[in-house]
Amino acid sequence: MSVAIDDLMDYTEEHMMKTEDAMAHDLNSIRTGKASPALVENIMISYYGTQTRLKELAGITVPEPRLIVIQPWDTQAVKDVEKAIIASDVGISPVSDGKLLRLPIPELSEERRATLVKQVKHRGEEAKVAIRNIRRDSNDIAKKAQKASDITEDDLRDMLDDIQKMTDSYIKDIDKSVEAKDKELMTV
Repeated sequence: MSVAIDDLMDYTEEHMMKTEDAMAHDLNSIRTGKASPALVENIMISYYGTQTRLKELAGITVPEPRLIVIQPWDTQAVKDVEKAIIASDVGISPVSDGKLLRLPIPELSEERRATLVKQVKHRGEEAKVAIRNIRRDSNDIAKKAQKASDITEDDLRDMLDDIQKMTDSYIKDIDKSVEAKDKELMTV
């Protein structure tokens, strides 16, 4: 990985932002008892032998707070979509009428809520580890640049300090996202 020292801060920020965005997307796919297209849109369907995301095969709507309606554009795909939803870890049984699928979202049990909170915390920890790995890589690049005399020791100290501040900021944002999702999950 070769990053010009002038681009190091942009590189670091971009990768930390991508990590935070990926975690936020993962958290959105965790069911909270409220219907959301994010729960099912990335389920992979075997469609004519090709693995395809559900959102590319069907319209996904939320007409009520506890109901997701999936309407495949090709009615031949209804059975395939139904099988994929049952096989997924969403934990919702679809109701089919041959043209569309309804997914009634049941209330979450206390036990299921606790399990989901653990998943959220685990995903948050994974994101924080990824952020720290990006910090380590960026620090290594800065230190190599200083050894190669591309930057001064003062520049290195300032750069390491800026990288640490950026790391702290992203970790704080991740903690806030995890805390908000936990609160959402535990609200009955």
